[in-house]
Amino acid sequence: MVPFGGLRADRERRAKVAAYVQNLMIEPGATDVDWLATIGTGGDADHAMWELRYARRALGLIAAQRDALDDATGSLVARELMSALSRDPHVGAGKREIAEAQFNARLGAYREAIDTPGAAPMAARMGLTLIAFSGGSFREGEATVGRAGALLERYLLEANEALRAQFGAASLPDNIAPSAIHPHG
Repeated sequence: MVPFGGLRADRERRAKVAAYVQNLMIEPGATDVDWLATIGTGGDADHAMWELRYARRALGLIAAQRDALDDATGSLVARELMSALSRDPHVGAGKREIAEAQFNARLGAYREAIDTPGAAPMAARMGLTLIAFSGGSFREGEATVGRAGALLERYLLEANEALRAQFGAASLPDNIAPSAIHPHG
């Protein structure tokens, strides 16, 4: 039997997870959709919209799994996000399995762009990932990759802000550096 306080804490946590996921379901801005449609999807605004939706949601899940104060938060967010995706009114009932596979492909690619060190900065790696999924041409150049990367950095920053708003921010005593918690080496 779970004590009453435990039930309340569980309910509060579920509400925080739901609010966080609701933030990930925010529609991309029209300016961003138009831009991506112009440089990446051959003018297909619907495809551009989907790529930006997938990016926001994938980056939000990555942020929760990577940056949450509690290790359980990432799995709770993943479960709630998959539930929200299964109810997404923008996905036809017969297309849900395809949409889930497409989301998972993007999730893996964005995770790799974030986690794999390389010669290019993380923002550029994320930008190239967005351009690749949108069918864009890399001939657009550095400015296009930079804009795509900046857009996705903004999504990641917004996800982290929402994560802190719902679950709190880590705080350490002034005399302990964050690197001292998990020393590398």
